[in-house]
Amino acid sequence: MALITGCGQGLEKVSKSSEMSSAPAKATPNTTPNSAKDSLSSGKPVSDRSANPKGSVFILEYHHLGISKDTMFRSPDQFKGDLERLYKMGFRPETVNDYLKGSTELAKGASPAVFTFDDSNPDQVKLNPDGSLASDCFLGIWQDFTKTHPDFPIRATFFVLPDTMWGQRKMLSAKLDLLRKLGCELANHTMTHPVLRKLTDEKAEYEIGEAEMRLEKLGVAAPASLALPFGVSPHNKGILSGFDYQGKHIAPKAVFLVGANPAPPVSSPKFNGLRVPRIQACEGPFGITYWLDQVDSNKVKLFVAG
Repeated sequence: MALITGCGQGLEKVSKSSEMSSAPAKATPNTTPNSAKDSLSSGKPVSDRSANPKGSVFILEYHHLGISKDTMFRSPDQFKGDLERLYKMGFRPETVNDYLKGSTELAKGASPAVFTFDDSNPDQVKLNPDGSLASDCFLGIWQDFTKTHPDFPIRATFFVLPDTMWGQRKMLSAKLDLLRKLGCELANHTMTHPVLRKLTDEKAEYEIGEAEMRLEKLGVAAPASLALPFGVSPHNKGILSGFDYQGKHIAPKAVFLVGANPAPPVSSPKFNGLRVPRIQACEGPFGITYWLDQVDSNKVKLFVAG
């Protein structure tokens, strides 16, 4: 078992589900794109790697953009570095729903990088007065990256708090429209980000159920996936399998943890839809750099589309 230490603030233990190998290091595969016009699902391969439908999947978790010792922050330069390294290693972005469908839209030779953003922080999606993406937010930086890497388009899942989505309340509709056009999606992170284990069943059901219904009003197809605040399940874990709320049955499509390791593909017998691990975008044990280094050392075998 692995407990998130140093790099993250989750409170629950998660088992390492990545497929590990003790094989000696091998030469890094050629992951140079064949053309700047390549798209995620183009017929041109992203790398010369053989298909591996049993490999591990990187589900990345971002919170704040900024310079801080707090592991919830990723600096602009670090985020740019993440994009560049992921690209060179043959990763291509997809959403949570893409992952749950089996990553079937990726080009041959690509590995999925499932981008998730938690907490609806303003530095994730920020607009200029003219409605364009600001350069000092995650998506603004990513948009700039796509200018030279068009086959790494913005695709992400935002686990949101419905009442506090990214500030700039008067621009919320414009932000939602932009995210839809980019191919991004919204998912459930509860109403107020509580420690669910400390709540009564009734209050835990409100936090999950009310957020689900708010998302439906925004056009999100039910059921939405759920990211557990702090990675902590309700005291009654049966709630995650489904419950009735205001005349509607609520059952998350999948439930995501805070960390701390790559996830199995959905076709794997190791896949547990109520406990899907993620990788925090931070330095230190079990953060994004740690796991990418494990891939470079051939200690983790990635899912590769065929």
